[in-house]
Amino acid sequence: MKKAFSFLFLAVLLFTAACNSKEKNYTVIISLDGNRWDYPDYYEMPFFDSLATVGVSARMEPSFPSSTFPNHYTMATGLVPDHNGLVNNSFWNPETGEGYAIRGSAARFDPRYYLGEPIWVTAQKQGVMCGVIYWVGSDIPIKGTNPTYHRHWDEEPHWNFSERCDEIVRLLSLPEEERPRLVMGYFDEPDHQGHVYGPIAPETKAMCEHLDSLMHSLYLRLKALPHGDRINFILAGDHGMTEISENRFVRATDYISLDWLERHVGSTPTSLWVKEGYLDTVYNSLKDVEHIRVWKKGEVPEYLNYGTSDRVGDIIVCPDLGWQFGFNNGRDGGTHGYDCKETDMMVAFRAVGPDFKVNYQAPYTEGEQSSFRNTDLYPLLCHLLGVRPEPVDGKLLRIQKILK
Repeated sequence: MKKAFSFLFLAVLLFTAACNSKEKNYTVIISLDGNRWDYPDYYEMPFFDSLATVGVSARMEPSFPSSTFPNHYTMATGLVPDHNGLVNNSFWNPETGEGYAIRGSAARFDPRYYLGEPIWVTAQKQGVMCGVIYWVGSDIPIKGTNPTYHRHWDEEPHWNFSERCDEIVRLLSLPEEERPRLVMGYFDEPDHQGHVYGPIAPETKAMCEHLDSLMHSLYLRLKALPHGDRINFILAGDHGMTEISENRFVRATDYISLDWLERHVGSTPTSLWVKEGYLDTVYNSLKDVEHIRVWKKGEVPEYLNYGTSDRVGDIIVCPDLGWQFGFNNGRDGGTHGYDCKETDMMVAFRAVGPDFKVNYQAPYTEGEQSSFRNTDLYPLLCHLLGVRPEPVDGKLLRIQKILK
């Protein structure tokens, strides 16, 4: 009996040692800003098509509002914008008495505006090094911590796309003891082309096809590394894009007076901070206007997960898809920020590597019970790195079927 027990104990020790000595995998996640889920259907993107065969493909739902800074920080933290602090690309913070904007704002680099815990903080607390290139929040000492390797957005020279790819390869070519296990890279296209020309345009097509080629080259370079077979490669994004026209514009001052407002901040959605005694006046003046949805704070539909933050105004106005609401003039081109359930706001997701299934298309459930949300990327990255996640809005359970 003792012999049997000793043999079993030895077997357990050997198994545990084998598991602990198993070479750990690396993860690279790239965000292509504004890469709508169906661009690979409209344009020639053979690399995206091939990843759907050799790995995982999905239509990923952004969080509301479907804009750049809120959603990049959501992907990093697993928290919806209402909980992560970045409630829009621009907003008012009553706690500081200052406005936040993604450009020309000192608040942009103030850690107090960034709530939650980004994946690089979670990982590095548990001994996992990270390298992050231009991802929202990575150049700010959130909880006093930056990624092991990072670059400030304003640092000169500003890296172009090829240089960002070079840096990703360099980081994963470092000696093992210096090599990050997680590398995150941000590429600010095809968002710009989509804004200027619209989602379906020759210029947007050219950029999407260029990015497809660039990502293919990056992937081949990573695969060629001695440990290339241990790299998980993920392509994601923050939001989609829809066509807009200056003719589909709701002018706020046709219905409300600026004298009723303390301030108005942001677009798609817009937060209205109302003077005392005018809340119902503003709400009643807007609630029946065509092509916009209007909510009092605290009455936003539950599925949008929005309206509890003190950085959201007294009234929130969100135009219908393809429409604009504002105080100046509308424009032509493309934009985003709309209801996260709108198909045009969805994101193309691809993943390939040792931890992902092959030739697997993740199911997408229409409506409020969507099955692939960007909040789930944080717990997914924690799982791939083998670190304990913080309590967040995302759930690994919701997307774990993409894993082997």
